[in-house]
Amino acid sequence: MSPGETLDPLPDTLILQPPVFHPSPRCPGQALSLGKGKTGLQLWGARASRREEPATRHPGSRPAKEQTSHASSEHGVPRSFLQSYMDGFFPLVQLVPYVTTIFGGLRAGKMVTLQGVVPLGARRFQVDFQCGCSLHPRPDIAIHFNPRFHTTKPHVICNTLHGGQWQAEARWPRLALQRGASFLLLFLFGNEEMKVSVNGRHFLHYAYRLPLSRVDTLGIYGDILVTAVGFLNINPFVEGGSEYPVGHPFLLESPRLEVPCSRALPRGLWPGQVIIVRGLVLPEPKDFTLSLRDEAAHVPVMLRASFADRTLAWVSRWGQKKLILAPFVFYPQRFFEVLLLCQEGGLKLALNGQGLGATSLGQQALEQLRELRISGSVQLYCVHY
Repeated sequence: MSPGETLDPLPDTLILQPPVFHPSPRCPGQALSLGKGKTGLQLWGARASRREEPATRHPGSRPAKEQTSHASSEHGVPRSFLQSYMDGFFPLVQLVPYVTTIFGGLRAGKMVTLQGVVPLGARRFQVDFQCGCSLHPRPDIAIHFNPRFHTTKPHVICNTLHGGQWQAEARWPRLALQRGASFLLLFLFGNEEMKVSVNGRHFLHYAYRLPLSRVDTLGIYGDILVTAVGFLNINPFVEGGSEYPVGHPFLLESPRLEVPCSRALPRGLWPGQVIIVRGLVLPEPKDFTLSLRDEAAHVPVMLRASFADRTLAWVSRWGQKKLILAPFVFYPQRFFEVLLLCQEGGLKLALNGQGLGATSLGQQALEQLRELRISGSVQLYCVHY
């Protein structure tokens, strides 16, 4: 950090959002709500509502009323942006802080895209590729991308936080982002460095100082409106593949996703079919169970996560456990993704983008499955097959 500069504040409470895989345009009749969150804007789709909590901002930042101009709304958001949203040209806007699991982690060849708008009164924002999601102690940050607009000469800082200590910062004097303008950021991860492009033009590159394999969390903080976050994923089931199961919309607070959740499988399962379950682990979890039942209500397939001993296991219909030897990646208040790929002879499992082997089951038994049931200490956002 430069002399006299302070660390960007880390909020005491993070607003966890589901990651957006394929954002879609706003549906007709969807409501717009201007609230008083960190960015001054909240768009929650059909469930949009005004919030009453007081505004929060960086220390030293100006009150919202001083950030207005003839070209902005009362919240410092460009009127052109609001009009574009009302005309249906923007997907949902996410409130920051925005923190989400990077399913599958980061590796060479992966790309993260970020679309958004810089408010007219923006001072700074940051995109952190983190090694964990804890608040205390603060996790290592492999890559800290930090545009700053409030200085005499706007610039971008990149740095790495290791063991609570910032390393030597790298500074780019030209800022390709502008207040009041929309943008598209692309983060492309290579073997030795990350490259960043802004609106289709190369902007900077930053050499890794911590192993890329440690990164599992994306955090976005500060003065920014996020319209879409996307990941170019690697297929966890096929070595070297580039395709990934299609992302389906998250159904926030849908009655059909209340836990325990049951889904009919009228034709059973067949080779090539993928079951996708995405959700959020509750604050004080006990267990999580995904089971497949046949016509006789037998349970030939059960996947169980136990938070007491932090184990993940297949459980047979006779109650026998077969532990899955892999790191336990279910964390309280963190998002998760379970993928089950049906193939001849059984089911392949991937958790948060990491392939974890398979369980054996004959084709006849797969075809006789009639129900998918999910229970436990989770809130579901997507169940698809």
